[in-house]
Amino acid sequence: MKRVEKKTDIIIIGGGLTGLTLAHNLKIRGVDFTLLEKENRTGGVIGTRSENGFVYETGPTTGVLSSPELVQLFDELEGKCEVEKADETSKYRLIWKGGKWHALPSGLASAVTTPLFTLKDKFRILGEPFRKPGSDPYESVASLVRRRMGESFLDYAIDPFIGGIYAGDPSTLVTRFALPKLYNLEQNYGSFIKGAVKKGREPKSELEKRATKEVFSVTGGLGNLIDALEESAGRENILTSCHDIEVMPAEHGFVVTTNRSGAHEQFKAGMVVITTGAGSFNSLMPFADTDIISSITSLRYAKVVQASVGYHNWKGISIKAFGGLFPSKEYDKLLGILFPSSIFSGRAPEGGALLSVFSGGSRNPGVISLDDNEIKELVMKAVREVLSAGDDEPDLFRIFRYEHAIPQYEKSSEERFEAIELIEKRYPGLIIAGNSRNGIGISDRVVQASNIAEQVENFLR
Repeated sequence: MKRVEKKTDIIIIGGGLTGLTLAHNLKIRGVDFTLLEKENRTGGVIGTRSENGFVYETGPTTGVLSSPELVQLFDELEGKCEVEKADETSKYRLIWKGGKWHALPSGLASAVTTPLFTLKDKFRILGEPFRKPGSDPYESVASLVRRRMGESFLDYAIDPFIGGIYAGDPSTLVTRFALPKLYNLEQNYGSFIKGAVKKGREPKSELEKRATKEVFSVTGGLGNLIDALEESAGRENILTSCHDIEVMPAEHGFVVTTNRSGAHEQFKAGMVVITTGAGSFNSLMPFADTDIISSITSLRYAKVVQASVGYHNWKGISIKAFGGLFPSKEYDKLLGILFPSSIFSGRAPEGGALLSVFSGGSRNPGVISLDDNEIKELVMKAVREVLSAGDDEPDLFRIFRYEHAIPQYEKSSEERFEAIELIEKRYPGLIIAGNSRNGIGISDRVVQASNIAEQVENFLR
């Protein structure tokens, strides 16, 4: 086998959003790097396809403009991709209760009249600013919400939200790890409501003001964001189809080896950043203590099945909304249905509709083991039942299975974070990134990559 040896400042392992954003930031800083990706394409689960008049995503459908780092990234990618903000109608979120859809309250008037919450809990929500903060650092999301807002708020707001975001169970997710901003509102301000009001009054930079928390995609689909990051980072710095990647400590840094295109390639680098899923760490870092690594690789991931369903002629109910979520006590077959053709333009033919249907997660993990016909039967039965789509066959139906879709930030997260810090301390120049820490959203990945770029620059000085 042919052998190739190269030297670089830093090796990035993993070409998902984190790795590509880091590569983009390093290119701007003039740092010499090489990115290694095991698949034949970058982007991880993010990808966009165009077929039969529909433009659909193979992974995440939307992001939220929730950080100045994300705003800055789009500024830097100007001319390569364009942010597309969600249509006004997408501010409506639907919740399934009692066999029909109800809009999630968006203001005081709708909160008073909504049938989603009990009268007792409506009054309880009004009293939220006056309750004492919790003292349990491992309190679950379910416990926190039940304590501050009431049972019906948990059942018909937070439970479907957690199902839609984490595909998880609010009784097992720890608030401090899974929803740190919510946790900090209570701990720092004594209340969600008081905290939100006070934070809204704090002075903001221009970038912070532009982090409007609006839902967004990219014109033509999120796959164009991946293309833009590749172009910005320099495709000559990105190697795909890299198999058997292995990292080993060496004098003055690390040696990284991989097999690619019939060649055994070896890289010497002062730093290595690993952005892949936790399940790959055993093979990537054979030098690391087994007990320490096991605290990371034990991370539990929700299994999710996503179906893209398209109609050239939509005959169902009006879907002028972001989508609909299902409380687990009302409908456990699905997690939710997003309406991409209502959120963004050009996702379906005029008069048609594009749906993204999500199932599995902590509620129904066995869905991923069903065959394609069984999944289609489950999805179409639900679409016809809850959206009155009729008996017509859809003009598009594509299935995507994700065995390791979303990491669950449960109580074991603290042990995982400590293990990561210990490995990084033992092996200076090694950074473990990705969604095993620092959050799961698009904005979280961009913030993490931006912070690591600063670490790299400081380390290499």
